[in-house]
Amino acid sequence: MLDDNLKSQLKAYLEKVTQPFEIVASLDDGDKSKELHGLLTDIVGLTDKISLRLDGQDARRPSFALNRPGEETGQRHETGVVFAGLPMGHEFTSLVLALLQVGGHPPKASDEVVEQIKGLEGELHFETYFSLSCQNCPDVVQALNLMAILNPGVHHVAIDGALFKDEVEEREIMSVPSVYLNGEPFDQGRMSLEQILAKVDTGAAECEAAKLGEKPVFDTLMIGGGPAGAAAAVYAARKGIRTGVAAERFGGQVLDTLGIENLISVPRTEGPKLAAALEEHVKEYEVDIMNLQRAVKLVPGRPGEEHEVQFESGASLKSKTLVLATGARWRETGVPGEAEYRNKGVAYCPHCDGPLFKGKRVAVIGGGNSGVEAAIDLAGIVGHVTLIEFMDEMRADAVLQKKLRSLPNVEIILGARTTEVNGDGTRVNGLTFEERASGEIRKVELEGVFVQIGLVPNTEWLQDSPIELSERGEIVVDAHGMTSVPGIFAAGDVTTVPYKQIVIAMGEGSKAALGAFDYIIRH
Repeated sequence: MLDDNLKSQLKAYLEKVTQPFEIVASLDDGDKSKELHGLLTDIVGLTDKISLRLDGQDARRPSFALNRPGEETGQRHETGVVFAGLPMGHEFTSLVLALLQVGGHPPKASDEVVEQIKGLEGELHFETYFSLSCQNCPDVVQALNLMAILNPGVHHVAIDGALFKDEVEEREIMSVPSVYLNGEPFDQGRMSLEQILAKVDTGAAECEAAKLGEKPVFDTLMIGGGPAGAAAAVYAARKGIRTGVAAERFGGQVLDTLGIENLISVPRTEGPKLAAALEEHVKEYEVDIMNLQRAVKLVPGRPGEEHEVQFESGASLKSKTLVLATGARWRETGVPGEAEYRNKGVAYCPHCDGPLFKGKRVAVIGGGNSGVEAAIDLAGIVGHVTLIEFMDEMRADAVLQKKLRSLPNVEIILGARTTEVNGDGTRVNGLTFEERASGEIRKVELEGVFVQIGLVPNTEWLQDSPIELSERGEIVVDAHGMTSVPGIFAAGDVTTVPYKQIVIAMGEGSKAALGAFDYIIRH
């Protein structure tokens, strides 16, 4: 199942296992069970610390549990970690981490987070539906696995949605990751360990907000933890000034990006890997990182006074200078039905949700690079793709357009204005658009709509502030990254700087931090 190179790498990792445990597999006569048997056999052949049993009684087949001997309670086991399907693709890392952590290797989570997990009360049975091509799913799977390993009251089953289609259809799952808690919907989309804990342990979130309010004044505070905020934090910390990062989620929109091939000196990487590298780099310095903090209000200080930022959590922070790097998010069409059918056929990540539409008819709205790339990727999975572009020609690179037009299951409709996403009250069943030239209204029957029409800056929280915004809602900055308010800088996709690229955001974040430092020493 595993090639020699992967076996060699995995063997090196498994040397970190210190506590023996069992893999208990539940298999049938199907091909996937045979593949899983091969994978598990390869794993146990690499270490004498892990053994394999084939007498599992789980109703989901193929599946397997990680079980420390002597810790079973009926059909449950104290580690509480189960994989239903083959955790390959993006989920192979989740499998490796689970093997290490069940085997006694300490997690990277802070002592405070570990204690919070251990302190959770009650029985929490989580189920996560994932797809092997989803780059957002591993964070959720790994977080819930860790919770199950550390707390005997927490159980987690990671389920390959493509393999257990009956469950997906019964629960009407049309977006991954989809998480259920004790049989009821819990949440969808990428979630960090801290975000999950905040949802199940609300008292801890209130305590954390109170702690933030007691922090001393920062010299420079970054609002946002994407490439711009991370670069700003590194440059500021290297100047020896008190530096903080308050972010809704560290990594920002990079976490939702799959392939990155234009970050100079790095031929190819993936968004989650880059986000992890950014955070690791920032943590090499004395930077106070505060996650799960969504800014809701800016209170600029008078000349010589600190600026204050208030957060949705109830916390507030003060700093001599600020770098606003709240980034941007996917732009929505705003047409009727889009919000109603979000995650019920309306999606924004073709890599994550595409496999759930295998063999079905879908539409992609948008003819830029993102839209055309999405249509090309989806064409290899779904039955048919209809690309709808508002303008009379696509804006994507010529090489992408050529590739798209060569695909037999793709229809391109230009000069069309999407007017409504149609559905039956439960899920999407069509899309209505207007031909701009003739005014004719047309409808296409389909099961999914992928929206790819660009970005909108995250500046709603600044609408009532003195920060100057452009007509598009972007923060206006000067050559040094300073906004219209002295001492407040901005960087990245949230600003008027053209070309929204990761490498440009990093440069602008670095420049803004240098500008903030220069402002401090001059004032």
